[in-house]
Amino acid sequence: MKKISTLFTKDPNDLGRVIDKINAENKWVINGDAIATRKFDGTAVAIINGELFKRFDAKKGRAIPVDAIPCQDADLISGHHPHWLKCNRSKSEDKFFFEGFDNLKTKTDGTYELCGPKVQGNPEKLERHTLIKHGSEVFDFSSFAFDDLREFLSENDIEGIVFHHISDGRMCKLRKSDFGIKRLKLEEA
Repeated sequence: MKKISTLFTKDPNDLGRVIDKINAENKWVINGDAIATRKFDGTAVAIINGELFKRFDAKKGRAIPVDAIPCQDADLISGHHPHWLKCNRSKSEDKFFFEGFDNLKTKTDGTYELCGPKVQGNPEKLERHTLIKHGSEVFDFSSFAFDDLREFLSENDIEGIVFHHISDGRMCKLRKSDFGIKRLKLEEA
């Protein structure tokens, strides 16, 4: 799974925020060629030929395991180079990945988000480890305007939105944090 760009342009004075200017590469979203889906806050996994894989980022200087499957070419600037690495039931670090996998009723090939009690502090507030299929929760927006999307994200306790091109597989994202908005803390929920 490739890293995807942000819908709006990053603020040059604060790269953690966006400004009201669409990224040129993402104009397809406002042209009506997008399906908006919920971005879950967990860790990316894939089911490939019925087998479970976790994301592995071979950043500069990090050795790439022999059996890792590259998701994209390395980014020459950041050194970011994501791969899929097969999970192993005998490894303790893969325990929660398999809990999510085993809790999945239908194991369909594709990409998922692993969420649950021991993942990223459990912002999704789940009681057990769960694999959530990417693109499974669709939003119906009447407008993709900057202010409308900021308002939606401020009113909903979600990580963000992933926009999927209707025909060619392109994606981009918009996070709540891109507007400086924080998620509810677990104790507030």
